[in-house]
Amino acid sequence: MPLRCAILDDYQNVALSMADWSKVTNDIDVKVFNDHLGSADNVVAALQGFAIVCAMRERTAFPRTVIERLPDLKLLITTGMRNASIDLEAAKTQNVVVCGTPAFGNATAAIATGLMLELARHIGYENARLKAGAPWQTTIGLDLEGMTLALLGLGKLGARMAAIGRAFKMNVIAWSQNLMAEACKEAGAEHVGRDDLFRRADFLSIHLQLSERTRGLVGAKELGLMKPTAFLINTSRGPIVVEAALLAALRAKRIAGAGVDVFDIEPLPVDHPLRTLDNVVLTPHLGYVAEQNYRTFFAGMVDDIRAFLDGRPVRVLS
Repeated sequence: MPLRCAILDDYQNVALSMADWSKVTNDIDVKVFNDHLGSADNVVAALQGFAIVCAMRERTAFPRTVIERLPDLKLLITTGMRNASIDLEAAKTQNVVVCGTPAFGNATAAIATGLMLELARHIGYENARLKAGAPWQTTIGLDLEGMTLALLGLGKLGARMAAIGRAFKMNVIAWSQNLMAEACKEAGAEHVGRDDLFRRADFLSIHLQLSERTRGLVGAKELGLMKPTAFLINTSRGPIVVEAALLAALRAKRIAGAGVDVFDIEPLPVDHPLRTLDNVVLTPHLGYVAEQNYRTFFAGMVDDIRAFLDGRPVRVLS
């Protein structure tokens, strides 16, 4: 009897068309979940009897309280090679193999840049006006040249953003908790202190992993250091920024605006106050959602399943 396999959070209904699933479909029975399952109880109820679960990034969490209630689970696959929402120790205790997949490129840099451009030049706004019948332009944009791009984090993605900032002839500065001046020099960014990063920013772009050290790192104090003409861009993880502090700063116009791709609760609730603010550009966690990346993710899932079925699991997370 084939093992049951669940593909979670396939919002665009593309998982089965993005890879050659025929490599495994003789051995597994696949069910695709297009809608987010929601609460832990809903996840547990929906996944009873499934031996294999394919998770898209961190859309659905697998803490100990979920893993322990899925007795049939044998293989849990996450797209990418890191997933902070999976309790690896709990999986090991329950004899669940956790595997990852390759990824393609760095699509998040394009979303961060797009949010910055929309805030600066109002491209989407003016496009919507023209298509609605407006006669001509109403906004006056900002030229990025000469402005300061402040990078909170200068890892792989932050370094890519530094290169983009330099291409626009922006002044690029950077800080993070363990960032060294030599790494800044290699990326073409000026190494600054924490408070100076916020004070000098025209665009503050966040590029950190979510951890206990970075959760709530940007709060009322940090937002209060920013210029009233400055913008915040978050394409990393929602909880790095204290949501209530960001809402207060935006409502009071203590900063000029924000471009936000990630949120404390995802999908973003329909009645969320961020949806009502005219100085915010929102995207629904599009950072990694690119066709090339999806094809790499889902092909990796197929390979992981085949290897597991053959008794030789690959890309095991530990």
